[in-house]
Amino acid sequence: MEEDLAPVIQADGYAAAAFIGYLLLLVGIGAYSARFSSRGIGNFFVGGRVMNRWVVALSAVVSGRSAWLLLGVTGMAWQMGVSALWAVVGYTVVEFFLFFHFAPRLRRFAEDRDCVTVTDFLAERFQDRDGVLRVTVAVVLLIFMTAYVSSQFVGGGKAIGASFGLDPQFGVILTALIVLLYTTVGGFLAVSLTDTLQAVFMMVALLGIPLLGVTAYGGWGPVFGELATYDPAFVDVLSLGGGALLGLAAIGLGSPGNPHILVRYMSIARAQELRFAAWTGTAANILMGAGAVLIGLVGRVYFPELEMLPAQDTENLYPLLAQSLLPSILFGIVVASIFAAIMSTADSQLLVGASAVVRDVYEKVIRRGEEMPDRLLVVLSRVVVILLVLAALALGWMAEELVFWLVLFAWAGLGAALGPTMILALYWRGTTRAGVLAGVATGALTTIVWYLTPVLRDLMYELIPAFILAGVATVVVSRMTTRPEGVDRDFRVMSGEH
Repeated sequence: MEEDLAPVIQADGYAAAAFIGYLLLLVGIGAYSARFSSRGIGNFFVGGRVMNRWVVALSAVVSGRSAWLLLGVTGMAWQMGVSALWAVVGYTVVEFFLFFHFAPRLRRFAEDRDCVTVTDFLAERFQDRDGVLRVTVAVVLLIFMTAYVSSQFVGGGKAIGASFGLDPQFGVILTALIVLLYTTVGGFLAVSLTDTLQAVFMMVALLGIPLLGVTAYGGWGPVFGELATYDPAFVDVLSLGGGALLGLAAIGLGSPGNPHILVRYMSIARAQELRFAAWTGTAANILMGAGAVLIGLVGRVYFPELEMLPAQDTENLYPLLAQSLLPSILFGIVVASIFAAIMSTADSQLLVGASAVVRDVYEKVIRRGEEMPDRLLVVLSRVVVILLVLAALALGWMAEELVFWLVLFAWAGLGAALGPTMILALYWRGTTRAGVLAGVATGALTTIVWYLTPVLRDLMYELIPAFILAGVATVVVSRMTTRPEGVDRDFRVMSGEH
């Protein structure tokens, strides 16, 4: 059956029209959101804390998945089989508990202290009067967020190049321009609304394509029979060794430290609605993750040899399988779903990076104590978004790594630097500012050193040791220093007693 399917992707005018229509829709949402987002920095970065629970649930989930899910996980499942599910299990379980327990505490404190960013939360929680904590966290955010956004642009270039036969470098530029346009115009509201729309696109495409492929191949029996014949490990969820399984499941450790996810929790209208968002977001995580793994499995049946994939790159599997199974106009929508994943993460990260510069450094440190016009801060935020896009583009042109691994590096850096400190800040009264500074620095540096040392990188995913060491550093230094005043009141606020 594989012989009937062309191993190259050739999109026609109908596919291009569907793709362009989708992009125009995104720009329209940005224009619709512009007036609301221009009213002030709180509106621009956190949606005025009035976001709908459906929007928060879906945007929190989809902003964390990115091109990594549609290009990386599908390619990983093509290579290793059903055991790729462990990557999905890790972040799904962690984010379920974040929605239920972690998020309400963060949301209540954010409202009480008027926190717009994650750095705001840490600065208020630990009374960062000299701005050292703010600047340290902002620098860490900018380093890893730029790498993260860059990986999304590279993913966009791959998708356009593979789908429309264009130069991937042109695809990188086009992706950046589209994200830049609606993010700078519409701010957080536009980003969240487009994320919600993109979540629907992604779920339909990720589930619809493998179901069509299975039906065309004769059912689940022939598909799994073919996979088992090729390699029995492909259909064995426990085929991985303990270290590899732990590494995949540990991907979920990054979720509590990635600000583009955490800011969604801060934006919801009421903390009580996060319980609904937990179930909705978890269902979306399960559906999208399962769909991505199924695409990899079905794709292996249709294209069993690496030479059958464009550029012999497993990250081109998804658009190739879609083009093979769908009519042109639906294929164009599927390519749009790839962009949905890319842009839903890139736009969120750009806002986090801009907030680190404008809110956390410029307003709260450089111009501390001065009254800053909201409209000026919004204009500055838009300028910073433009500069961050340019920086990410420069890095993207130099990047030679696969999207999957570049994303995992940035995910690990943010997760290790901020994850343990955020958890301890929300749940342990003994946490101190010095402890948080030690934890942030330890997590970031361990991630970078581990990643750049081949023998260590081959031993274990850098997020695991970096997360553990950051947590230990935070606890040890906190034990040696004095906790801030008013901790008991802070904990009453976070628990909803105040």
